[in-house]
Amino acid sequence: MKMSVIGCGYLGAVHAAAMASLGHEVVGIDVDPAKIESLAAGKAPFYEPGLPELLTENHETGQLRFSTDVSEVKGYGIHFIGVGTPQRRDGAGADLTYVDAAVEGLLPHLSPGDLVVGKSTVPVGTAERLATLIEPTGAELAWNPEFLREGFAVKDTIEPDRLVYGVRSQRAVDLLDEVYAQAMSHDTPRIVTDYATAELVKTAANAFLATKISFINAMAEIAESTGADVTQLADAIGHDVRIGRKFLNAGVGFGGGCLPKDIRAFAARAEEIGRGESVAFLKEVDAINLRRRQRVIDLVKEVLGGSAYQRRVTVLGLAFKPDSDDIRDSPALDVAVQLHGLGADVVAWDPQAVDNARAAHPQLAFASGIDEALEGAEAVVLATEWPQFRDLDPASTAAQVASPVVIDGRNVLDPEAWRAAGWTYRGLGRP
Repeated sequence: MKMSVIGCGYLGAVHAAAMASLGHEVVGIDVDPAKIESLAAGKAPFYEPGLPELLTENHETGQLRFSTDVSEVKGYGIHFIGVGTPQRRDGAGADLTYVDAAVEGLLPHLSPGDLVVGKSTVPVGTAERLATLIEPTGAELAWNPEFLREGFAVKDTIEPDRLVYGVRSQRAVDLLDEVYAQAMSHDTPRIVTDYATAELVKTAANAFLATKISFINAMAEIAESTGADVTQLADAIGHDVRIGRKFLNAGVGFGGGCLPKDIRAFAARAEEIGRGESVAFLKEVDAINLRRRQRVIDLVKEVLGGSAYQRRVTVLGLAFKPDSDDIRDSPALDVAVQLHGLGADVVAWDPQAVDNARAAHPQLAFASGIDEALEGAEAVVLATEWPQFRDLDPASTAAQVASPVVIDGRNVLDPEAWRAAGWTYRGLGRP
């Protein structure tokens, strides 16, 4: 099939490359010339495993190309919208500037029978509004939310765990089935529904995951006041099939470009439609999440005798999660910045996110590798659970630091092993 992807950021670039790998002819459109030049050269402007290979392979076959000229979508029957919906600067709601601009840019180039497919995460009611703009051209709108996990986005696009179609016609269903023919051949669950439900699926899923993470972090707060072990608590309740163990890992909390801004936008939209009380709990979910960052900072001050001022603190991790260079709303980076603000001599390192963090916060000191980061540390904060941090040998690591003190911000280290090697170990919600 011939399709365009409007917006070549994280969502759009991955979707364009993945669709091309499935045999479709794809043109990716973005207003940023530098981004388009990078993608056309097979270089992803962000870190995502497997994406550079797809870009290069499909560029060479001619299945995939990129342009800044939106008129090049003419003649392509399906148009995916994959632009960002960040949090508004003047409130908690979603900023739909890029979505609106994408649709407005498409309108002059649509032909009767074209299908515009929204993939961006938007407040409920957005698709209905956009459909009134698109339908007069003879084209049709569908909403097909994405469920990508950073670090696994290529796989999640090619082999989705479910497909959701918000549509108004069987023709739209048939076209989307053709787009996702490979997934359909593997019996991927497919939900065909209306616009509003399709929009709510993504926001509800993110709200549920955020709530589950903040629930176990709330239990960590209780554990810290009672001497209980939140990790064992999570193991115990996770055996209940109604609860499950996934996303019950207490720590410094969630971040990234989705969960934080999506739960805020969901709560803001609920207020707009007069149902704010229905998701009022999301404000506490957000508050719990932010409190865990402060708890890590408090632990650093505690192990350093009450103050981090002019004390050398190593922060391992800057991305909001491993297998990513994304620093948006990253708890790890926030902890590093706040410690620096307290006068600590902060040295940070991350396998992928140093360049992004340096651009955003040049006041921080960044190491060139893990050994340099650890040298002379009076306290080590594990803030992102990269494998190379999880697998550190406590005995040899103790010889690299000035003082063997570790704050396990992700509860991924073995407390007994680290204490046996002479470390002062502090976790979140652990004795």
